[in-house]
Parts: sequence; structure tokens; C-alpha cells
Amino acid sequence: MTASGPPPSCAECGIRHRAVCARCDDDELEQLEAVKFYRRFPAGQPIAWAGDPAEVVASVVSGVVVLSQTLEDGRAQTVGLLLPSDFLGRPGRETVAFDASAAGEVTLCCFRRKPFERLLADSPHLTSRLLEMTLDELDAARAWMSVLGRQTARERVASLLWTVARRQTALTPGRGRAGQPLRLDFPLTREAMANCLGLTLETVSRQLGALARDGLLVLGPGRALALPDIDHLAAEIGEAA
Repeated sequence: MTASGPPPSCAECGIRHRAVCARCDDDELEQLEAVKFYRRFPAGQPIAWAGDPAEVVASVVSGVVVLSQTLEDGRAQTVGLLLPSDFLGRPGRETVAFDASAAGEVTLCCFRRKPFERLLADSPHLTSRLLEMTLDELDAARAWMSVLGRQTARERVASLLWTVARRQTALTPGRGRAGQPLRLDFPLTREAMANCLGLTLETVSRQLGALARDGLLVLGPGRALALPDIDHLAAEIGEAA
């Protein structure tokens, strides 16, 4: 873990209008500014371990956080992904529920849990936004259960690509417009994709190749890829772009 200098103001933050602080008024933002700090993690570094004291909560500013659970046989099962503007940690919970690690380079906007809980008690806008995000996360988890339980391997891979692409376009106005290619530095390795989707590494690689041959994506060097038309990818999994 590395610490940085003074973080940018909330007004300059790229996730300002989607994160937990989205509805805060000026006074509430000022209180958050006074207690926030940034932490940066290189790719693959643990952020928190299940069972550790829950001392910090945070918003994901950039990168992807992988949430996982260690099974009795020692294997790690991915149980969730946190993308930019998602919230890491649970106010009121004394210990960390899941292992958290950085899929790529990750930047977190952090708050000590106890001061954040006090802000929640006095900030209705902060409380209502956190509740909304929690309910959205529950809906997303239920939808993902359907992906894993009913979709083919091809559809699972396409669903993951579409989910990440949709979040990228939401955070960057003008990206991903209908009929326009969308270029991504995809945050997950193929091994991480396989673990998230309940597939083998070979199956993920094979399906990425098939999607590329069918013109739904263009594979670049490393994790770079382009989606020629996000509408077509959405249609592949029965979603509206």
C-alpha cells in the first residue's frame, strides 16, 4: 500500500456524482474533505483480509477491487467486483467480511470508519445515498446469480465485458455512444475473469477469441481491447445498451 499527498478536492473528483458523496451539500462535503485520505495499491496487492478489524471504509476512485472468500479447501472464490464509485466496507460492522485485493492499480478515497459513522448520523444526504447504493448492489448481485446460473460460457464472458464497459461509459460522458467503438484497458486478467465467471482459463480465452472473430471485440496488446459497437455486445446478452 502507498499513501499519496493531499487528495484533490471533491469538486475535482471523477466519481463525485456517482459515489457515496453524490448528494452531499456543501457543508457535508466540507466535513468529508476534512477526514478523507487517499490510498493506492499496486496490481495484485491485498487491501484487506476477512476477519481483520474494519477500521476504514472507502470509495473506489480508479481500478477494480476483487472481493473473494477462501473456501475450506483453500481455494479463493470471487464473490464480487467493485468498480469506480463503488463503496468498500460496511459502516457498523466491526470486522471485514471478505478478502479484498487490487485487480490492477487501485486508488481508494478512504475514511476512518468511526468518524464516517458519525457523519452518517448527521448527514441525511450521505445516509440516503449509501442506502441507495447498497440496494443497487443487492440488485446487481441477484442479476449476477442469473448470469452464472443460466448463461452459456460465451454469454458470461460477454456479460462481464458489457458490465465493465457500461460503467466506464457512465463515468466518462461521450464514451460508448451507439455505433462508436469503445476502447478499454480491461482491468482483469483472464485468470481473474475465469475465477469471477466460474469458468476455466482455457474457456475464457476461447470465448474471447470467438467474440473477436465475430466482430464483437478487438483484442489488443496486454489487457487492451476495443468494443466496435456496444449495442451489438448488449444484444448478445439480451440487454439494452
